[in-house]
Amino acid sequence: MPQYNVKPTIITEANIKMPRMFKVIMHNDNITEMDFVIDVLMNVFHKTREDAVTTMLDIHNNGHGIAGVYTYDIAVSKKLQTDRLSSTRGFPLKLSLDDAG
Repeated sequence: MPQYNVKPTIITEANIKMPRMFKVIMHNDNITEMDFVIDVLMNVFHKTREDAVTTMLDIHNNGHGIAGVYTYDIAVSKKLQTDRLSSTRGFPLKLSLDDAG
């Protein structure tokens, strides 16, 4: 049976980069119902009811608010999911992405 002289390589320092993060921003409009925005924040962005209401009021009062901060793929997925829900319900809710860095 052959024997191999293999020594394990120990990595003592790794150069690991954190992925870029993106804010999913909801924009206020005069048509989308507040209850719908709260439902989206709870069901798509997994906020508690209290956090969803606070974010909805921020969106309403300031014209926009941050629904969440995610890696790019997840941010796009959540935006597309919300776009579909909004379209199905006939609401013009607009979301955008912004680099969180």
